[in-house]
Amino acid sequence: MAAQFGRLRKGAVNTTVAAVVVAALAASQAPGVITDDAGRRVTTGTQPSPDTPAEDSATGNSPYYTDLPPLNSPNPSPSADTPVDPGVTEAGIPATVLDAYKRAQAALQQAKPGCNLPWELLAAIGKVESGQARGGRVHADGTTISPILGPQLNGNGFANIGDTDNGAYDGDSSYDRAVGPMQFIPSTWEWAGRDGNDDGKKDPNNIYDAALAAGHYLCRFGWDLSTQGDLDRAILSYNNSQDYLNLVMRWLEYYRKGTHEIPDGTGTVPSDRSDDTAGANPTSTTPATPSSPGTPTPPSSPKPGDNGGSPSPEPTPPSTTPPGTTPPTPTDTVHHLEDAGTAKLSAMAGDTFAEKISARAETKAGKAVAKVRVRFTIIGATDATFSTGEKYATVLTSGIGEALAPALKAGENTGEFVVRVTVVGRTIAGLDYKATVTERAADTLTRTGDTALTCTPGGEFADQVEVKATYKDAVADKVAATATLIKSADDPAENDKGPYFKDADGKAVRTLTGLTTDAKGLLKLPKLYADDTTGTFLLRINTAGGATLTVELKVAAAETSPSPTPAASESASGSASASPSA
Repeated sequence: MAAQFGRLRKGAVNTTVAAVVVAALAASQAPGVITDDAGRRVTTGTQPSPDTPAEDSATGNSPYYTDLPPLNSPNPSPSADTPVDPGVTEAGIPATVLDAYKRAQAALQQAKPGCNLPWELLAAIGKVESGQARGGRVHADGTTISPILGPQLNGNGFANIGDTDNGAYDGDSSYDRAVGPMQFIPSTWEWAGRDGNDDGKKDPNNIYDAALAAGHYLCRFGWDLSTQGDLDRAILSYNNSQDYLNLVMRWLEYYRKGTHEIPDGTGTVPSDRSDDTAGANPTSTTPATPSSPGTPTPPSSPKPGDNGGSPSPEPTPPSTTPPGTTPPTPTDTVHHLEDAGTAKLSAMAGDTFAEKISARAETKAGKAVAKVRVRFTIIGATDATFSTGEKYATVLTSGIGEALAPALKAGENTGEFVVRVTVVGRTIAGLDYKATVTERAADTLTRTGDTALTCTPGGEFADQVEVKATYKDAVADKVAATATLIKSADDPAENDKGPYFKDADGKAVRTLTGLTTDAKGLLKLPKLYADDTTGTFLLRINTAGGATLTVELKVAAAETSPSPTPAASESASGSASASPSA
């Protein structure tokens, strides 16, 4: 347990580990014990389990920050053109870090919808584990500017977890350390790691990768995090400590009330830790001391193995930045966004938009800014998404400062919606792009057969009418259509005689609405019947988009064989009677 491990001496830890082994053997077949994705045992209870080894948690029960949420209520997220309240930075979440949490939540909604993972839970754990990646000190791709490492888990006041990765993740080939903004130990990351930013790597030091991994870790047993029991179990599986559970729940409730986005690198780095006996008790009601308004708190001097300090074994070179200031990042230099040649955005329902949105980040002087995160968000009552299946996308600007959004895919809802483009970590005005979804259409209709359509009065047509719809030579599926028996080629009014369809009650109808082509663009009409009127009639089929086809129907009496003439009958009779006398 993290808080308890922080206060144990080495001898006590060794004794505890021995007891854990005995307890594990005794409990191996006990009820309430399940295994995780790596085959490890995890208790399903809602209280810390003393027989759960530290290495079976996400963090190895490493120390964590114990700072409490501010007493003042958090602020809601500001709009793109509203400056962030320069209040306590403790209450805000750095832009890239917040984006990673929300992106992870969206991914889990698709992969494990029954888990009901809230991004606020990831934010609460991220706050307690690393102070939101040391106040959002991350590069544009989400990787921490310097690695975040927990203390060496060598049994000296902490759990005793020998090296499992040969130093690949934590740079330590003797003992394991918790790594990254979500503080995974290497043995857990090995199976729990995810690629959250689609760069082909699973990096525990990247907030997008770590947040997605944490989401999957918390959802791995089919837990429903909307229920308190499963939520407690998930948090305890991350770090097996009741104090840890209480603290994460405090931050979770705080973030659920609302928070605001702050620029990367301006967040407050927590000061109190669970392995510091002089630090605050997680159950204390004393609020964390806020920093001066608008002034981010610089990182405190790290202790040996401090997960809030730089782990680099090399001495830090002298800074050329004046004391008390933070060097500007590329994001800080962005003054405005410019359209980068986006054409008109229009597509039929169900289709992918041919045009993509492109925006350029520029300085006040109009110079392009590279490696800046730009967010594209779909706004409005629409079921359109990006090609990723999500309603938002975050893209890094290129060397010429341009960010190209993923392709837009229209849903079935027609009408207009807006795609808003903003810079992650800045509150400058965004760009709005209007997009239009039109109804599905066809420009050509053809019959699938060429058999003449004929019928006798009062009968039924032997063949049903089937047509195929296309649009620009491609199959036109799900296109609305109508079919009407019209008076003439020049008069499209509904005919009051001749062929007809039947409704559900068997009554004659001569107009059908609500028709739709199938996935192959085909539309097969119901059977046609004829009344007693003979002649040639017309059936007209119309679709959205203007495609029209007129089909000819004929109703005529059945042809009969001609009767023999009287002379022919007499001749035949005479021949027959003369034959015997001959």
